Amino acid sequence: MELEQLRSDMVAAMKARDKERKDAISSLVSAVKKAAIDQGCREDVPGELVDRVIVKELKTAREQLDTCPADRTDLKEEYRKRHDIIAEYAPKMMSAEEVRAYIESNFAELLETKNKGQVMKAVMGVLKGKADGKVINETVAQLCK
Repeated sequence: MELEQLRSDMVAAMKARDKERKDAISSLVSAVKKAAIDQGCREDVPGELVDRVIVKELKTAREQLDTCPADRTDLKEEYRKRHDIIAEYAPKMMSAEEVRAYIESNFAELLETKNKGQVMKAVMGVLKGKADGKVINETVAQLCK
């Protein structure tokens, strides 16, 4: 995902007078800009950074949705819409089967040590942003038994 794509989608949402969509995309653009400034790449924002920020914002939206009280249906619906809009921009994550196959094929000699910490360190360096950390952790735990 590119920052320019987010900006153009935000403008389209403004023109369509879709406030919820505009607000969600606007928060993504702001988060990407902040992360770019922190990384020192304000002018030329890499797509990998944009994807990483989108995944982080998606996780935050999911946590908001999960912690929202059940009796606040109006708030829950607002959080659900925001989550769904952000999910449209999130990069496709690897499934548990894909993660398992990747680890078994590329880290076979490291798996033989049964040292979960070493395996996680090596795998996370490669798969961070491509697969959910929770899925990677569960898969490595199963393989190191």
